[in-house]
Amino acid sequence: MKTTDWFTDWFNTKYYHILYKERNDFEAQLFMKNITEFLGLKKTSHILDLPCGKGRHSVFLNSLGYNVTGADLSKNSINAAKKFENDTLKFEVHDMRATFNNKYNAVFNLFTSFGYFEDDKEDILILQNIKNGLTKDGFFVFDFLNAVLVKENLVEEEVKVVDNITFNIKREITNGFILKHISFFADDEEHSYTERVKYLDLEKMTLFLEEVGFKIEHTFGDYHLNTFNPKNSNRLIIVAK
Repeated sequence: MKTTDWFTDWFNTKYYHILYKERNDFEAQLFMKNITEFLGLKKTSHILDLPCGKGRHSVFLNSLGYNVTGADLSKNSINAAKKFENDTLKFEVHDMRATFNNKYNAVFNLFTSFGYFEDDKEDILILQNIKNGLTKDGFFVFDFLNAVLVKENLVEEEVKVVDNITFNIKREITNGFILKHISFFADDEEHSYTERVKYLDLEKMTLFLEEVGFKIEHTFGDYHLNTFNPKNSNRLIIVAK
């Protein structure tokens, strides 16, 4: 049965993890190394990875010596991540729209895991929760697609075959959202899901952040921390305090 939030259904399926199984761990780890060094995060720091999926970023951050909590709405993802837990690495089911009980030295929102909601107020509520969940000198690290580049280079139709499943993917930008329609046949039935993230360029994201009292300290355009350029950067990475 489908709920109203697309991400609750899609992220909880095994098919989501099949489609994205080839995600580049080397790049993710390079980014974690570069950003923690750039910020000068002490090894005593407590980092919140939100949302954490199956925990790939959390596990690597923990291997660098940090105390890490991974939080995600998907029970299936958290159950999968819990096998990595230790004294300094914990995972919990958490909706980003709910407040946090702890204060963190850094909150990482990675891999375009924001802008899911129709109403801007819900996205702003998440940022308010993150702001309230940071220590006085805590950092918010935001890693999002570069909406301008996506718009300029939109691949409208694509077919990907992964584990003998043929995923038919269609993309569009409409009503301020970047939509990715995914349909496929698996386990004797047709499936269809739509990923939906808000078209958030640097200008709009700056307004969101300022609304809750964040100040942007740095912007980067890729995981090597090169300067952000809306025309050609792969990512929009923001460090705010």
